[in-house]
Amino acid sequence: MIAMVKSVFKAIPDVPDYKKDPVLAAKVELGKMLFYDNRLSKKGNVSCNSCHNLNTFGNDNLPNSPGDDGKHGTRNSPTVFNAALQNMQFWDGRAKDVEQQAGMPIMNPIEMGIPHKGFLIDRLSGIKMYSDMFKAAFPTEKQAISYENLGKAIGAFERTLLTPSRFDKFMQGDKTALTEREKAGLTSFMNSGCTSCHNGVGIGGGSLQKFGVVTDYRTLTHSKTKDEGRKAVTKKETDKDLFKVAALRNVQGTYPYFHDGSIANLDSAITIMGKAQLNKNLTKEEVSNINAFLKSLTGDINAEAKAIPATLQQGQKKTK
Repeated sequence: MIAMVKSVFKAIPDVPDYKKDPVLAAKVELGKMLFYDNRLSKKGNVSCNSCHNLNTFGNDNLPNSPGDDGKHGTRNSPTVFNAALQNMQFWDGRAKDVEQQAGMPIMNPIEMGIPHKGFLIDRLSGIKMYSDMFKAAFPTEKQAISYENLGKAIGAFERTLLTPSRFDKFMQGDKTALTEREKAGLTSFMNSGCTSCHNGVGIGGGSLQKFGVVTDYRTLTHSKTKDEGRKAVTKKETDKDLFKVAALRNVQGTYPYFHDGSIANLDSAITIMGKAQLNKNLTKEEVSNINAFLKSLTGDINAEAKAIPATLQQGQKKTK
């Protein structure tokens, strides 16, 4: 069974020992500081960690998140855990990697509200701590503080947020890493056809797929938004309802589910996916077993990443 599983999924890679590289270590340290700093939002009300809380599996467990002005977006904030392993970012796939993704919410008027890149660069340039940290992270660059380097630093930090799990131990040959019920769920997951989209190292996150292959998903989720997915980016009718396949690692802790956070219960989400995507009415036993298998995908990041930098713990002054 393990050989068959390894042909569909991939074990999560080891977190590289970045501390052996002083420049990379400085880049990760800078990225962590930026990730937690409310000054990346215009009024100083939110940070990256506000929506992607590293103490709650890299998300905030809300259907959609409040931004700097308290207004809510329309899409669910996905986890940043293992996000760097995916080959696209955002539900519509508009960013190619975590480095490109990192800068986009900062200038989104509903999210962090920074009006333009120069506004934030001027702000950071006036903070000696950041002047020193950017120079250490980008020692060969004359203008170390730049918007591009900000994205590179946050991306470097996010690339350390990997969560090896019991399922990885199973793929590496430990047959006892999964319970019999979890193995039954894995078998149901594979035999039902879930792996046509949920595969690879992220158990998803590798492709854009139509949500509602068999039927309009809205009839099952009762979604209230009119989100048409990838179509909003390309304006192509053929891209209507195309969304990035959710990566399922830590899925038991990243509720609510789907792009709009419309479903809070994992059993319900599994049932809906079976019907909407595969035209299958999964039995209660199948759903329960698949749920158990998905639990084996739960892992955690290094505790060090969850510790808010002491400089920020002392309290940030509200920005004007």
